[in-house]
Amino acid sequence: MTAATDKSQPEIAIVLPCYNEALTIVPVIQQMRAAMPGARIIVFDNNSKDGSGDLARKEGVEVREVKLQGKGNVVHRMFADIDADVYLMLDADTTYDPATAPLLVDAILNGHNDMACGVRKGKDESFPPGHKLGNRMFNLIVAGLFGRGMQDIFSGYRAFSRRFAKSFPAHSAGFEIETEMSVFTLEQRLPFIEIPSPYGERPEGSFSKLRTFRDGFRILFTIALLYKDMRPMMFFGLISFFLTLLSLCLGVPVILEYLDTGLVTRQPTAILASAIGTLATLLFVAGLVLNGVARSYREARHLCYLNVRR
Repeated sequence: MTAATDKSQPEIAIVLPCYNEALTIVPVIQQMRAAMPGARIIVFDNNSKDGSGDLARKEGVEVREVKLQGKGNVVHRMFADIDADVYLMLDADTTYDPATAPLLVDAILNGHNDMACGVRKGKDESFPPGHKLGNRMFNLIVAGLFGRGMQDIFSGYRAFSRRFAKSFPAHSAGFEIETEMSVFTLEQRLPFIEIPSPYGERPEGSFSKLRTFRDGFRILFTIALLYKDMRPMMFFGLISFFLTLLSLCLGVPVILEYLDTGLVTRQPTAILASAIGTLATLLFVAGLVLNGVARSYREARHLCYLNVRR
């Protein structure tokens, strides 16, 4: 009887990545307890030096240590180590509204979605300088490259189904992980929903670990790599096209000169044009081959997704 009752109740895991959040970890735990009573709360301490993990333990929640530094490494361990029906992830910095938590979880339990994303809505002061503009720019880039996009690909407030968690191949090590999650959802055509959520400021003395330019370039590089892996024909085809144009610009004058005089006076230019043309051909062929590999990989990931029970 007890086993049947337990089985009928969905298992909800609130997973909190944590790195030096001593000022905010306890309030976040208390907020989540009030918003989602009965949910399992697990703090993933990523080498905090300010005692964040100890403060979480005093609150009576489970604390797991992740030695590899970076949020992506934390998410990798979250999805690998925790077994639940719904995973609710949020940053342990009190910027996210706890009232949105039940909405995100219900969207997974009742809305047949594999991901529910909390779209951050707040005043300009809530976002570090440049982050709001960068977010919009990267949203447009992802939408342009992958055919459709999201309103907030960088949101750290998300709920996931078991299928998503157990089939998501987390490769990123740092803050690029949210981008990878969003692209994975779009590329695999998984059902998702975006729910507006108030976004507040960090309390005084608490600082964001995100570095605008350093992490921005890393995220841009991650998007390029994901595009190469998922759309190799387009990626290599575009490079091949521009190299072909360059080869023609260099080679056509040489060919015209040869037809007119029977001589090739600019031999270095002719050799360079031939080399660039050869490289363009090789890249095009590589795109064709890798496109077949990417299709097989996409099918394998989809089969992995289907093999996980909801």
